[in-house]
Amino acid sequence: MLPGNVARRILGPFADKAAVDALNEQLGTDQPLLRQYWDWITGLLKGDLGDSYALAIPVSDLIGPAIVNSIKLAALAFVLVVPLAILGGVVAALRRDRLSDRVITIGGLTLSVVPEFVSGIILILVFGLWLDVLPVSANAPPGSTALTQIEYLLLPALTLVILLFGYIARITRAGTIEALDADYTRTAYLKGLPRRTVIGRHVLRNSLLPTIAVVATQTGYLIGGLVVIETLFNYPGMGKLIFTAATQKDLPLLEASVLIVGIVFLIAMLVADLLYSLLNPRIRHAGAE
Repeated sequence: MLPGNVARRILGPFADKAAVDALNEQLGTDQPLLRQYWDWITGLLKGDLGDSYALAIPVSDLIGPAIVNSIKLAALAFVLVVPLAILGGVVAALRRDRLSDRVITIGGLTLSVVPEFVSGIILILVFGLWLDVLPVSANAPPGSTALTQIEYLLLPALTLVILLFGYIARITRAGTIEALDADYTRTAYLKGLPRRTVIGRHVLRNSLLPTIAVVATQTGYLIGGLVVIETLFNYPGMGKLIFTAATQKDLPLLEASVLIVGIVFLIAMLVADLLYSLLNPRIRHAGAE
């Protein structure tokens, strides 16, 4: 519905109008929008995601490598930020209203409101240019080893750590404080259990429930919402693919990409629900009843 001509964008501003009209007719972009969407849906039901308007190749050939790249970046970011944020949230809760709690809470909140293109540029300047210890591009050469790929992905992953640490740590802190004030925690202390056992066996098991939900909701963002980060670091993931499809008015590629991100988000929420039932016996027993 936005202004722009698909065939004109493909052929260029100086292409003949007859050629532009012929290409629009060939692609079907001269049809009403609902008709184009219906054609794509009927093809999808047959297992056909369509062909890219701009590149004239099957959309599946583009989405496959892009989602693999996004999963690599998301996995590395999760491996870094989730343990660090959980540790920070638990420490802040155990030292509530003390200096370390204020530092973690205020510091995490400050970092989370910094736009990712700002923190990403700062990381590029410091580690990529001034110290020259990490590559400024996230796109590793073909055939690189796993360690080399991790090295190339460290800067965008650290940008995500800066962005997500405060949010996950605050949720973990709130869940831990609630668990520390619960009746079962006081009962465990009254039984004479050591503090380490109470925290590890009773507090953490229940305090991580909201954290699991937060991590699951961030999965869709990490797979398809990293437009700025993937563009900044020249990384061919789903975010950059969606951005390219939108700017090129490549509707089949855009529709299929958004659909895949939605499916990934639903799978992540399903996994979160399963983990909920494993960690919380009350939910598991209620489902059995």
